[in-house]
Amino acid sequence: MRDSDFGLTLAAGKTKYRGKFHGLGYLRYPVALCIGSVLAMILSRNQAHNALFLVLAFSCLGGLFGLLDAPFAAAAQVLVYAGAIMVLFLFAIMMFNLREPAPRERRTLRTFLAAILGLVLFAELAIAAVRAIAPGSVSPGEPDGLAGLGRLLFTDYLYAFEITSLLILAALVGALALAGKKEGG
Repeated sequence: MRDSDFGLTLAAGKTKYRGKFHGLGYLRYPVALCIGSVLAMILSRNQAHNALFLVLAFSCLGGLFGLLDAPFAAAAQVLVYAGAIMVLFLFAIMMFNLREPAPRERRTLRTFLAAILGLVLFAELAIAAVRAIAPGSVSPGEPDGLAGLGRLLFTDYLYAFEITSLLILAALVGALALAGKKEGG
């Protein structure tokens, strides 16, 4: 990057403001907005507000990907997650009656399972962070644009891609089965 990339050039050809991004300090505000929207989503009791806060968090993540010079990831984040997945969440909120609380024994089981899942996810995140920071860790070769990404996706990561598609298919079949039971019974 050149210095003039971040400067405001006046009509006379002089640069009025010349600044560089020092480290990752420019990510401070989008990260704070993303964390704030996630915390608001967790603390809110209204399901529709939760979905809107989640849209804001997904949009912030898309913006962060854009700031980190990953335009494909930014576009995929905004289109797939903030768009399509949130439409599915809103349909689920409208389909199920979430006004009446679950029985107490089901709430304690859900809380216990959520705590275990949270600990497992936190452990996975910690392991991934330690491996990424560890000296001598080798990053995989970066794909050359979308063609390289497609090549990697359908060669080296084919099994993960297929397992993900099967999980999504199983979730779709489960959602249709739940919807069918509710309509039929």
